Amino acid sequence: MSPLVAVIKISIDPVFHLGPLTIHWYGVGYAVAILVGLQVALPYAERHGIPRGKASWIAFWAVVAGLVGGRLFYDLQSGALYYLTHPAQIFAFWNGGMAFFGAIFLAAITMLFLAWREKLNYWVLLDAAALFAAVGQPIGRIGNIINGDILGYPSNLPWATEYTNPHAFAPRLGVAYQPAAAYEALVILLVLGLLVYMRHRGVPDGWVGITYLILYPITQIGIFFLRDPVNVPIIAFGLKQAQLTSIGVLVLGIPPLIYAWRRTNRPRAEAASPVVEPPPA
Repeated sequence: MSPLVAVIKISIDPVFHLGPLTIHWYGVGYAVAILVGLQVALPYAERHGIPRGKASWIAFWAVVAGLVGGRLFYDLQSGALYYLTHPAQIFAFWNGGMAFFGAIFLAAITMLFLAWREKLNYWVLLDAAALFAAVGQPIGRIGNIINGDILGYPSNLPWATEYTNPHAFAPRLGVAYQPAAAYEALVILLVLGLLVYMRHRGVPDGWVGITYLILYPITQIGIFFLRDPVNVPIIAFGLKQAQLTSIGVLVLGIPPLIYAWRRTNRPRAEAASPVVEPPPA
């Protein structure tokens, strides 16, 4: 007889109803994450010289771009043929299924274009966006925990999660899994703590955002080693899709970003450096 193992049982239905409205907890998590993230990002941008009106306008389009990019990247990873034959599901992000790298790519490009158009400091916007993401991601992961769509290997650890609601996304009911979504939320909270510490230390504009863009792929490489390959298949070299994307971002994306930061900040740094007069003969 196998020993009785205590795990966390989750019986919440991922969908609830308010009258005729069908509401997904995943969508609620995203909405709350966006609202809380904006409460951090907009005041930050305003304190660093970007008017609140322009910051709100850019934030709106960056959020829209992030939702679109995250969903499209997920569709591409999950099987583009299915979504081509089921077009109504292409943007059904409320059902779960967002690839955060897609959100980062399209939101960053949108902010870059709008910063150029409005002649604003892109690096301040990047820092604000990093704080927005690091604050919002752990909140959004609550929806994943309720859904049961980000899971690790089957486990009997005391904090493993077992889903009993038939509408949950877990592949097997009655089986406990390591809560990979909770792991990711905790790791991002640590990243957020580092970003806040850096900001209080007075690092130059841009370094908070660049640090986030370096650390987030690293967290994904680690977290996805815990993801069950039944749900997240191995693609190549023993790695999963998100891990390969993370390595690509670190190798191909981060060096040009740092180079661009150095190019745009060198004149400012040289102008700020004091001129030292030679000592008298």
